[in-house]
Amino acid sequence: MTDMRFSILPAFILLLPLAEIAGFVVVGRAIGLWLTLALVMLGFVIGVVLLRRQGIGILRRMSSEGRNGVMPGRDLLRPAMNAIASMLLIIPGFLTDIIAILILIPPVRDLVWRAIAKRFVVVNAKGGFSSAPQPGFRDRKPNSKVVDLDEEDYHREPDRNSPWSGKHLGD
Repeated sequence: MTDMRFSILPAFILLLPLAEIAGFVVVGRAIGLWLTLALVMLGFVIGVVLLRRQGIGILRRMSSEGRNGVMPGRDLLRPAMNAIASMLLIIPGFLTDIIAILILIPPVRDLVWRAIAKRFVVVNAKGGFSSAPQPGFRDRKPNSKVVDLDEEDYHREPDRNSPWSGKHLGD
């Protein structure tokens, strides 16, 4: 299943701009060039305002909680989804704007939460679950490429010979 998701990614990356261009043409023919450009600019301005109001901080907070072994909760979902929607509004195009508007609708957001929550299982540094597996959780496949390492299994030490170490600045 995972392989299929990654196999359609290049097609999606190629087809999204083409679909956005087609959307510009269709909307431009229906309402005219200047109104089409005004709608694109309006989407951009709304996206920037939402992003400034919401802030990128929520995405940093989610990342931090994930690294600390805490499952990002529902209280983080709304602001995170708003940040994602605002970024989609900033991207010029009508399809990304439609997706952003859908993300801002609470029932759609709840549907996304239910789909995402099933896949979250966070293991803390001591090996225990920080939250119980969600209903519908499936254990990893035996041929999974996931390698679970403890802190003593892997660590990095600074390389004194690296050009990035700063020792070569005085040379």
